[in-house]
Amino acid sequence: MTATDEGAGPPVLPAAAPALDLGRRLRAERLGQGMGLREMARRLGISASALSQIETGKAQPSVSKLFDIVNLLGVSVDGLLAGDQGRPLGTPQAAVVPGQEGFFSLQRDADHESLALDSGVVWSRLTAGSFPGVEFLRVTYQPGACSSSEGSFMRHAGQEFGYLLSGRLLVEVGFDAHPLGPGDSISFPATTPHRLSNDGPEPAQAIWCILGRHTVQ
Repeated sequence: MTATDEGAGPPVLPAAAPALDLGRRLRAERLGQGMGLREMARRLGISASALSQIETGKAQPSVSKLFDIVNLLGVSVDGLLAGDQGRPLGTPQAAVVPGQEGFFSLQRDADHESLALDSGVVWSRLTAGSFPGVEFLRVTYQPGACSSSEGSFMRHAGQEFGYLLSGRLLVEVGFDAHPLGPGDSISFPATTPHRLSNDGPEPAQAIWCILGRHTVQ
C-alpha cells in the first residue's frame, strides 16, 4: 500500500481548525533518530519517493500507513497532534508529570489541532496535553472514506472505543461487520484486524479513544 492508494476526494477540515504540518514533524522525528529516508521507506514497505512526498506535504498517508509510521518511530499519534508551536515531539503543551495524577485541559471548538489524512479522513485532537497510552480524538470520515484500502485491514496494540455522533460508519472487526448510526458505540481489541469506512451519503463524525496503542515514556 502506498501513501496515495486510497483516493476519496480531498479531506475537509472542521471550520477554523488549525492544520497540522504532519510531514515536517515526521521528518524532524526521523532525522532526530538518525534514520535515513531510504531506510525508513524500506522498513515501511513503500518507496522513498512516496515517503518524501509525505514529508514535504505533497501527499498524506492513510490511517493505516500513519499507524505504521508512528509505530516505527516510537511516537504516539496523540503526540503528533499536540500543537504546532515549535515544540519537539514528546513535549506537548500540557503533559503528565511523574508523581502527579494528570493535567487540566480546556480547549474551545476552534482550537483543536486537526490532521487531514488520505482518503477523506480527518482527526482532531481533543486535549491540549498528552496522557501516556491515551489517544482522544474526534474523527470525521467523508462519504467513501476508509481507514485502509478495500480488503486491507489494520491491527495494533491497545483497545479502541468509539461513539458515533452523526452519519454512518461501518466498523469491520475480524470477520464481522458492524454498521453504526448516531448514538451507537463500539469497543474492540485493536490487535484484531479491523477497518473503518463510511458507506453513507454524508460525513460520519465520531468520538474515538485508543488506549494502550503506544505509551509515551
